[in-house]
Amino acid sequence: MCKMAKRRITQETFDAAVRENMEEFEMDPDEALREAVEQFESQGVDLSCIVKAVPTLSSADSQEEQTHEVLQALESLRIGKDSAGVTADLKSFTEQCSLGFAQRYLAAQKDAYPVILSYCKKSTGEQEAALAALSALVALMDGQPDLLDAEGRQFLLDVLKKYQADSSVTRVAISAVRHCCLKHEQNRQDFVKGGVLPLLTGAITQHGECAEMVKEACATLRVMTFDDDVRVTFGHAHEHAKSIVLEHSGLKVLIEAAKAHLGNTSVLSELCATLSRLAVRNEFCQDICDMGGLKLMMTLLADMFVFPQELVRQVLSAIRAIAGNDDVKDAVVNAGGVQLIVIAMNRHMSNSVCEQACACLSVLALRKPNNCMVIMENGGALAALQAMKSHTDVVNVQKQGCMVLRNLVARMRNFSQPILEMGAEALIAQALQNHQDCGDVGKAALRDLGCQVELRELWTGKHGSLTN
Repeated sequence: MCKMAKRRITQETFDAAVRENMEEFEMDPDEALREAVEQFESQGVDLSCIVKAVPTLSSADSQEEQTHEVLQALESLRIGKDSAGVTADLKSFTEQCSLGFAQRYLAAQKDAYPVILSYCKKSTGEQEAALAALSALVALMDGQPDLLDAEGRQFLLDVLKKYQADSSVTRVAISAVRHCCLKHEQNRQDFVKGGVLPLLTGAITQHGECAEMVKEACATLRVMTFDDDVRVTFGHAHEHAKSIVLEHSGLKVLIEAAKAHLGNTSVLSELCATLSRLAVRNEFCQDICDMGGLKLMMTLLADMFVFPQELVRQVLSAIRAIAGNDDVKDAVVNAGGVQLIVIAMNRHMSNSVCEQACACLSVLALRKPNNCMVIMENGGALAALQAMKSHTDVVNVQKQGCMVLRNLVARMRNFSQPILEMGAEALIAQALQNHQDCGDVGKAALRDLGCQVELRELWTGKHGSLTN
């Protein structure tokens, strides 16, 4: 969706300015385009939804008005040709929409959605045509979930049911569902009510050997648990996560799929990310552990030297999620998790890995004095401080680092002095100075470490009363 701006213009206004530069000022096309962009941007106009290209003729001998290629492809689809011509036009439309949001937005403004949906409905009898039409729908819907209507939603559900045995068509249809649900709570709820969840878990089970299918279905399941629609006060993210786990055996499906793709890092990253979104209840965290999920995560961390840091980050995020359960905390520590987390942080010093590693240590230390001892013995505090030192400009690393230090000393005051001797006070003070968001957690860490800290009282009870 286009971001709000003080000034907006239509595509026609922009194209007219380019044309004027070429005709009135005899600029070449590239110069005319560059001049138009600079002119409008200097006036504070938002051009994020404008196709910044010079309109062209659809053919050399055409007498038609010049227009953009995405609209040329759309017009060809409106006219209609033989099946081979339609497939080529659909592919051309898909390629143009894939160039950027501006192309997709322009197509939607010219009523592309009903045209593409009509081709989708006509093509369900033949695989190649169905793939071409669905791919065009996916490209158009990317970033524009509001386009979907009840007819389109039912069509996608019907395709998922009809083509359950066809991994190619199912994967593209699932991709369309994902784009329709991202940042759109009502679409999510409507798809869930329409029965999409068992179709997604069923696709993973039925086509578990297909890596791309597993990735797409995992990503779509994860989107169903998002709360990312700013227009909705309260979403159903938690209810959807519970439904995936309790009604559709989501945890078992994902863990079994992970075991089948131990050599595929991109699939494992998707699976770990989805497991993290489903660990929303204490018993779910324990279930993941009991089903072999924790053992799998420990195995992946142990092989971190051959895996990219993105997978390491996702594994750490999953451990962080399931360690919300106190029994799982102990299981992680007993399985050698602390040592592996510290090694991961020292091995991959990127801010994303450091953030998740610090978060893991923070969760493992919470309310667990014995775990705090293990973390200190394995250099966890020093690693957290090194992460803070290496990423002074990354607020989340600073916050999680402060949380580790605070949780380590909250019930083990004897650790305060060793941590202070590592230089903790100066690093926390620097975080407080550089990042306003670190205020509460940074001051709490300093207080629990026994340092001098100024705590501002927000309300003292004077000049008013809490009672009527």
